[in-house]
Amino acid sequence: MCRNIRTLFNFDPPASDEEVRAASLQFVRKLSGFNAPSRTNEAAFNRAVEEVFRVSRELVDSLVTTTPARDRAIEAAKAKARSAERFGRR
Repeated sequence: MCRNIRTLFNFDPPASDEEVRAASLQFVRKLSGFNAPSRTNEAAFNRAVEEVFRVSRELVDSLVTTTPARDRAIEAAKAKARSAERFGRR
């Protein structure tokens, strides 16, 4: 799957519409193979992004968990540490 799509559920603060829309755009780009669609395909592409956004927003908002919400700063620090371990520090 696309590396730019991140987990959006169970974070504090919750995922914003912009984050969900960006993930939706990446998903549609991956499925379609278009980074930017032609004029002929633009309406279908944009409609797909909006539909994926709507369903994704509904999904993220309706999921339930008993675990505490993750802190974005802590998760970002963990990801940075994993990256440094994998690729070395620059």
